[in-house]
Amino acid sequence: MLIDHDRHLDTYLDQDAAQRIGGLWKLAASSPRSLVHLPMRGNRGPSRELPEDGTRQLNLVLVHHSLQFAPSRWKEIRGRLGPGRPQTVTLPDPGHTDESVIDHEARHYQENRDLFHQHLHAETLFMTGSAKVFRDTARHFFDVSRNGPGYVPVHPSYPHFCTELHSNDGILGDAREIHIEYCDQWDS
Repeated sequence: MLIDHDRHLDTYLDQDAAQRIGGLWKLAASSPRSLVHLPMRGNRGPSRELPEDGTRQLNLVLVHHSLQFAPSRWKEIRGRLGPGRPQTVTLPDPGHTDESVIDHEARHYQENRDLFHQHLHAETLFMTGSAKVFRDTARHFFDVSRNGPGYVPVHPSYPHFCTELHSNDGILGDAREIHIEYCDQWDS
């Protein structure tokens, strides 16, 4: 579930969804000519109470900046999408990103072009970025998938395992922060 809160975005995921989205994030990194659509808007929410004020559910599209995709064309393109066809993709190791390869200092240079930009159109959040920024940030989803299920039962008084794409990380250009939270119980 992806929620728009005007100033930031919240994503609520179970283990399987976090693993899948991490894989799709890596697909966006390794396949810059692809547009990755995640229809999340109709999904049910976590069992716990969510803030309602100024919120709306969104779908998500991951797109490499070199495509220069115009979100205003999304309704037309989405309307032409059929049921699709299953494909198999081989991605690099999904669970581990070598942190030593990520140059965290370079992210804060003025010349940094490896930034996310966001656009909202037709109830869809478009995350546009470089292969490097998609690859470097996929780890957030894998971290939630790997550590969330073990954290929540051990901390019943505060069962909140999360990570985020934060403004201080040097990866958000024209983009809002995204809070990524593990949830183990969902409405039926």
